[in-house]
Amino acid sequence: MQISVRQHSDQAAQQTAARSDVLVIGGGPGGATVAALLAERGREVVLIEKARHPRFHIGESLLPLNMPLFERLGVAAEIKEIGMPKYGAEFVSPWHPSAVTFDFANAVDKSFPHAYQVRRSEFDHILFRNAVTKGAVAVEGCRATGVEFNADGAAVSVRHEDGREERLLTRFVVDASGRDTVLASQFGIKRRNPDHNSAAIFGHFSGATRHPGKAEGNISLFWFDHGWFWFIPLNDGVTSIGAVCWPCYMKSRKTDPARFFLETIALCPALAERLRDAKLCSPVTATGNYSYEVKRATGRNYLLLGDAFTFIDPVFSTGVLFAMQSAFAGADTVAACLEDPRRTARALRAFDRSMHHGPKIFSWFIYRVTTPTLRDLFMGPGNAKIQEAVLSVLAGDIFRNTPLGLRLFAFKLVYYVTNLFNPRRTLSAWKKRKQMLQASPAESPAA
Repeated sequence: MQISVRQHSDQAAQQTAARSDVLVIGGGPGGATVAALLAERGREVVLIEKARHPRFHIGESLLPLNMPLFERLGVAAEIKEIGMPKYGAEFVSPWHPSAVTFDFANAVDKSFPHAYQVRRSEFDHILFRNAVTKGAVAVEGCRATGVEFNADGAAVSVRHEDGREERLLTRFVVDASGRDTVLASQFGIKRRNPDHNSAAIFGHFSGATRHPGKAEGNISLFWFDHGWFWFIPLNDGVTSIGAVCWPCYMKSRKTDPARFFLETIALCPALAERLRDAKLCSPVTATGNYSYEVKRATGRNYLLLGDAFTFIDPVFSTGVLFAMQSAFAGADTVAACLEDPRRTARALRAFDRSMHHGPKIFSWFIYRVTTPTLRDLFMGPGNAKIQEAVLSVLAGDIFRNTPLGLRLFAFKLVYYVTNLFNPRRTLSAWKKRKQMLQASPAESPAA
């Protein structure tokens, strides 16, 4: 029998005063995944979500290493039903004569040759429904307003959409609140990333020109003077377009967000050509202060997942993978803490280390993605073995034992040597980056 999430959530709102084993804040991919995994293990799980599914969310591009996670959750068939197959990533640069496409089938491990582009409203709803089906008590329209920790667990203060307030008792809190960063904000341990500074503006278009055949669903990345654009084709004919830019450019806006967005697209002729016959079919949304990090991912009775811990830049579509991967690791960690409190300190230390692993691997590329040298290396792939390793990173294959270390070291060595042979260009890029990092954080252009 299929469970109605809405009905289940409304009933759950009357049941949540009882103490739970785990309370999960946030019903996105990370929260829904950890709730499903812990409920499968027989834990009493309460999952609260401030909105109601299905709801809009940006971040529609998945990675090949998401695929085994879907299988383990038992939702692979449902994701396939809503997904646009994505076999590779195209890079387009105005400083290079032709585009370059990286096919995931050419990575070190050939077992994961594709991923999907998805509407996040549909995708997140599938994962949320799965958590309910597996026994989590889901409460929608319920926002966490504060958490008080004690020796036995925590009391989470919440406000329902009808204004009703209550305190939910739990043994363990999992913060999967995304950019709301509930616990990090409460503890005052969230800070702007000192090594990266960007803001984004995005919307959906109908009628965008897509590539023919198998490449139709590939993501395209377009560099331009102020940053880069994403082009993500969705299954229903709509295309997600977004610009990630230096904050100083975003702060130059003097028109409404939609006009500013269209004017920004016009600065990238290759993208503008693919949108020549397209129509903007959604509101334009923007966000500033895009990159942030949190000092720690764990505490005695809590842990942070995905964007509740850190977010750098969406350039390599890592958001959903990080959220779900951290949820799998988080479920094991919470289970260890609840089953044997003597293992708590060791389990939390191991989880904290794991949360730093993904951002550390990707951040090296992200911090340099707008530099001329990295553009040259991406647009003119060299050694095949090194290219396989870079492709594996782009596919998200960084959490297993795939042998990438020496090849990635070689890629970085080529990068640094190339910089040495182009000192003027390297110095100019370094000065520009330093200037942008010192610029004040951007406010949302849509504000």
